[in-house]
Amino acid sequence: MRSRAETWLWIAQRASAALLALCVLVHLATMIYAVRGGLSAAAILGRTRGNVAWLAFYSTFVLAATVHVPIGLRAALGEWLGWRGRSRDAALVAFAALLAVLGMRAVLGVFA
Repeated sequence: MRSRAETWLWIAQRASAALLALCVLVHLATMIYAVRGGLSAAAILGRTRGNVAWLAFYSTFVLAATVHVPIGLRAALGEWLGWRGRSRDAALVAFAALLAVLGMRAVLGVFA
């Protein structure tokens, strides 16, 4: 892969990592607050249903993971297994699509 494309992948990896860190912090803080406040899982889900703000937040979470994970796996597969080239990249694009679909399915299940 060309050096310019590698640079963009590096930037996407770091940017998605920063976004994921923020999302994880917000998610954990919210869960700790809710549980300490005595809310059950059913009560928490009752508050997320139809809430567009939570839909946007968790959609962003899924998007960040969809970008971050395949790029990290790409590097690991290249270093550990020596798997390089278009077949690796195609497999990781398919994996990213699977992550996106399953992640959004979970988000929509909490929202709807």
